[in-house]
Amino acid sequence: MLQIEQVSKSYGTINALNNVLLTIPKGTCYGLIGPNGSGKSTLIKIISKIIRSYEGRIKYVGGAKGTLGYVPQDISLEEKLTARTNLEFFGQIHRLKGSTLKKKAEQILKDIGLLERADHIVESFSGGMKRRLNIGCALMHDPELIILDEPTVGVDPQSRRYIFNIVNKLKQQGKTIVYVSHYMEEIENLCDYVAFIDKGNIVEEGEIKALVNRYANTAVYFEAEDSTQLLANGKFAFTPYKTGAIIQSNDPLTTITELVQLSRDHHVIPEQLSLFKPRLEDVFFQLTGTDLRDQNEKGE
Repeated sequence: MLQIEQVSKSYGTINALNNVLLTIPKGTCYGLIGPNGSGKSTLIKIISKIIRSYEGRIKYVGGAKGTLGYVPQDISLEEKLTARTNLEFFGQIHRLKGSTLKKKAEQILKDIGLLERADHIVESFSGGMKRRLNIGCALMHDPELIILDEPTVGVDPQSRRYIFNIVNKLKQQGKTIVYVSHYMEEIENLCDYVAFIDKGNIVEEGEIKALVNRYANTAVYFEAEDSTQLLANGKFAFTPYKTGAIIQSNDPLTTITELVQLSRDHHVIPEQLSLFKPRLEDVFFQLTGTDLRDQNEKGE
């Protein structure tokens, strides 16, 4: 569906992208994840033809270029008009007319949960409702390739559920989706493949299950007051992680028993002691040495 070949982009002396090479298979949901300023938004703007000056090549397979739906991070709606009018406007841009246009707008309103608010002025909508309508406008022409740039930023739980349902429906229809986010849980739950981007570089990419298995090491997570000092007393080899520590082990059950005994010896009750099951967030941490959530919460 989409091949990204050695794509680079600079802004003066700042390298936003460095020789990005990716293949996004047809009919998959492909996650693109990285901290703010990593280059992910620049990459999707290149894919969407918003940015036209860059090095490398974007190759669309099977006519995807003509059937692309782009949902920007910034809301792109006419707020003085109704939800229905906004949808019909975007449909008309793509040459939908008459009953076809009306039926498509009606279906989209149902899918995004705004049928009852179809004829209300958009400026009266909540942020989450505007996000849903923003997505709906990009789907009016039934695109084969849909790019979603941070579609759930700042939305309420109800709108988040609607957005997830929309993505899952698009997957069932065999659409190709590029889902850009810094929320690891969303990528894990919605996507088939993922690419980690950091400082303009793809640091790892592939099928999500395969990536997690590739970086999965048997380990135990331990968290207590003064965790690192306590573990040093027990002569454990550990890596500080969040508010606790990870202890690599070929025999995790024995390691847990030893940690329980260590805690008893020092009259400490662990806040958490468990087998460590790596997730995408942990893979990203291993590859970059940074916590993605902390970076984004700080706005870096």
